Amino acid sequence: MAGTSLLALIDDIATILDDVSLMTKAATKKTAGVLGDDLALNAQQVTGVKPARELPVVWAVAKGSMLNKVILVPAAVAISFFVPWLVTPLLMLGGAFLCFEGAEKLAHKFLHAEADKQHKKELREALRQPDVDLKVVEKRKIKGAIRTDFILSAEIIAITLGVVVGASIGMQFAVLSVVAVAVTVFVYGLVAGIVKLDDAGLYLSQKDSGLAQRVGNGILWLAPYLMKTLSILGTLAMFLVGGGILVHGIPPVYHAIEHFAADFGGLSTTLIPVLANGLIGLMAGALLVAVITPLLRMWEARSEAA
Repeated sequence: MAGTSLLALIDDIATILDDVSLMTKAATKKTAGVLGDDLALNAQQVTGVKPARELPVVWAVAKGSMLNKVILVPAAVAISFFVPWLVTPLLMLGGAFLCFEGAEKLAHKFLHAEADKQHKKELREALRQPDVDLKVVEKRKIKGAIRTDFILSAEIIAITLGVVVGASIGMQFAVLSVVAVAVTVFVYGLVAGIVKLDDAGLYLSQKDSGLAQRVGNGILWLAPYLMKTLSILGTLAMFLVGGGILVHGIPPVYHAIEHFAADFGGLSTTLIPVLANGLIGLMAGALLVAVITPLLRMWEARSEAA
């Protein structure tokens, strides 16, 4: 009897883990759009930090990220238990924020390119000054990265909650915890690798082996373009994921797109909804930027005047 009970317990645990694994995979697919931008943003946060301090800074931000998720995961489960009707509005809000953030990045890229270059130039010049306290600069960067991570983590948790909202509280907590830990380890492990790519390339380029030198030079050439590519893919993913969340939150729009795509058949059945999500995300983001940006400027002007 005891052996049978133990086998039953093991079977139950295996079933639960299998369910957690399946839900985690589904949630990870939906949160993948946020990860590209998360990687680019966090890797950019260590710009201007001394090479010897890059990994400690990434580690400090990773610890802050885990603390963010320690706060967000129980909060998400509590919302699902006490006010489940709030999950869909929160998802819609997260989707709208993704679209806004993507459109804001595009607007900043094309409308404030010169100001951004000037700011980076001033930052580089300031860091060369001997009287600049680099510890203060480093702490400021870490705090800024952790604040950014909190927003991105909230989006990931909200999207994941939307996937598991129909499951039991225990299952929700398990899936949210797995996704939170996996995302943190993946993002900051990859960020650590990205910020050290140039060091690895330099090390290999100085080896006696011709093959190692070619690989090292290739890495040194690739590193700057990798960051740009991550940033572009992250922005594109914001519109696709954010637009997809908004479309799913409005059933008539979602069903209209699905019926329209089904009429074409084949690959179009998949491509048309994806393109529609991206287009709707772009339009929603542009509208939000047009409305919110002037309001933010008015608020800042009023705060400065006060």
